[in-house]
Amino acid sequence: NDMVSTAAGMAASGLIPYCNSFAMFITGVCYMPIRTQIAYPALPVRLVGSSAGLTQGPDGASHQSLEDVALMRALPHMAVISPADEVETRQATNALADWPGPAYLRLGRYAVPCVHDAGYTFQIGKAATLRRGADVAIFATGHMVCKALDAAEELARRRIEASVVNVATIKPLDEAAVRAAAGGAALAVAVEEHSVIGGLGSAVAECLSATAGAPRLLRLGVQDQFGQSGEAEELLEFYRLTGRLIAEDVARAMPA
Repeated sequence: NDMVSTAAGMAASGLIPYCNSFAMFITGVCYMPIRTQIAYPALPVRLVGSSAGLTQGPDGASHQSLEDVALMRALPHMAVISPADEVETRQATNALADWPGPAYLRLGRYAVPCVHDAGYTFQIGKAATLRRGADVAIFATGHMVCKALDAAEELARRRIEASVVNVATIKPLDEAAVRAAAGGAALAVAVEEHSVIGGLGSAVAECLSATAGAPRLLRLGVQDQFGQSGEAEELLEFYRLTGRLIAEDVARAMPA
C-alpha cells in the first residue's frame, strides 16, 4: 500500500512511476489505494503484476492471481496489458511510458517461447493476428498465446483451420480486430490463464454481444475456481490449458 501511494504522489508531481509486486498482491492487497489514489484521478502510474496466473505454481491459491485482470479492468481509466512473450514485454514496458493514464501490466514467471520476431511492433490497444484460419477464431492473451498456437496446429491435423489473435491489450480492447476475426467463423474462442469471469473472455463476449451475426463464444480458462499447489505444467494440464486440451475442447464445441 505504501508503494502504491508513493507512486501516486510521484505521478501527481509529474513523474512516471513503475511499481512492481506479485500480481495477486499489487491488485488485491492494494486495490483501495489503486482505486482512490491512481484510477480516480487518472494518474500515470504503471502497476506491474509479476508471477501472474496459475503458473505461479507451488505457492498455490493464495499466490495465484486469477482475478487481477477483472479487478483492474473494472476500474475507470485503467489500461490492462498482458504481453505474450519477451519481445512484446519489452515493447509494452517502453510504450507505457507515453500512455496518458494509469495502466496494469500483467507478467508471469512461466517460461514461454517467443511468438513475435524482431520486426514486430507493439501498440497499446491493437491486437495482432498471428495465424489465419476460416473455421475458428481463437483470442488469447499472455502465456496462453503460445498455447493457442499449439492448439491451432493440433486443430489443423483435425482439418479445422483456426486463426489466432494475440490480444495483448485487454483494455482498451481492439473491438474492430475482434469483430473482423470472428466474422465468418463458426466458433469464437477466448483463452486465458485467469478466471473466465471478468477477463479476456468477458471482454470479447461484451464486444461480440453487440455484433450482429457473431458466432458462439467458448471461454476457456479457470472456471470460477481457485487454483491449487502444483508445478506449472501440472496445473495447465489440470485446468485444460495446454495446446492439446484446448484443441480438444474447441473441436468438441464446433457446430455440427
